[in-house]
Amino acid sequence: MALKIIFMGTPEFSVPILDTLNRSDHKILEVYTQPPKKKNRGQKLNNTPVYDFSLKNKIKVRYPEKLESEDEIEYLKACKPDVVVVVAYGKILPKKLLDIKGIEFINVHASLLPKWRGAAPIQRSIMNLDYETGISIMKIIPRLDAGPVLMKSKVKISASTNYIALSKELSLLGAKMILKALNLIENNLANFSEQDDNLASYANKILKSESQIDWTIEAKKVVAKINALYPNPGAWFEYKGLRLKIIKAIEVNVKGKPGEILDKKFTIACAKSGIQVLELQKEGKRNMKVSEFLNGHVLEIGLNVNKKL
Repeated sequence: MALKIIFMGTPEFSVPILDTLNRSDHKILEVYTQPPKKKNRGQKLNNTPVYDFSLKNKIKVRYPEKLESEDEIEYLKACKPDVVVVVAYGKILPKKLLDIKGIEFINVHASLLPKWRGAAPIQRSIMNLDYETGISIMKIIPRLDAGPVLMKSKVKISASTNYIALSKELSLLGAKMILKALNLIENNLANFSEQDDNLASYANKILKSESQIDWTIEAKKVVAKINALYPNPGAWFEYKGLRLKIIKAIEVNVKGKPGEILDKKFTIACAKSGIQVLELQKEGKRNMKVSEFLNGHVLEIGLNVNKKL
């Protein structure tokens, strides 16, 4: 028998999982997402990717400012879902919502729990130079990503893996896993295992202040930050008054003072080794290859771009 589902999600990461549910035998009663936001000052409101997908596929969608109001609790109760599936919704579900009897609340989380609980598990796993990450499907409890886990699946992370690529891979993996998880729940075969809180780590939200490059760390960590923060907020440094966001770079075996421009290939020294910038973006401009940037700018070899953070 198909399950009745309420889906809660917001970014592009959530869409493949919602799409899989929409094409399954299960019935999506309603979709919850974040309210639309202004992209820039004075600009029109932008809907979330989940909202746009729902509208296009004629799925009922709502975006309450708060979930803890009595009206919202009663509305969800009246829907009578069997399962609420949460995927990067961006709001913490209040306890009185989770306490509604007869509903299973599950979360599709982009890490191998208990590692990287929290808001930015994909970025933190790349920045931490992890060799692997994955998807965990867990029961939601009132503590952040601390609920018992139903299933996990792993993917590899390489030195060239960036946020966009890893996010897409994990989202597609989550789309496959959610049907297996719902099948277990539907057939009363779901076996949830408690997490070990002693092994927990937390993936705090990415702050804009983290995006400035610190050249006093080793090159592989600089490359990891560039990959993790692509495309937003992006990892950047200042060169002669220009704020340059690095889109793509590789580690190279060189020596120099941290932040020193070493050659005309736009190689910059780090605490250990250095990086060669391959693609960049001037503030407010499009992405470009370094060769294109150098057509209009003469690099000052020996200039140090390391600024106090």
